[in-house]
Amino acid sequence: MKRVVWDTTKVLIVFVACTVIFYFGMRVMHKEYDQLHRYDTPEGPAVKVFQSEDRFIDRLNLFFRLGE
Repeated sequence: MKRVVWDTTKVLIVFVACTVIFYFGMRVMHKEYDQLHRYDTPEGPAVKVFQSEDRFIDRLNLFFRLGE
């Protein structure tokens, strides 16, 4: 019985240690990415993806033809 309790305690200690390491790792990653400004204007050779000159009917026709 003493051996079972000791093995269970070891597993619990390893589990708690891994959980704490994971938690603080996630906090560090969150702090790093929280300071990143996602909506800044792009720098370098950026290409505009969406052309607003397309007519809606053309886009709808393409949508139905491709079946998406």
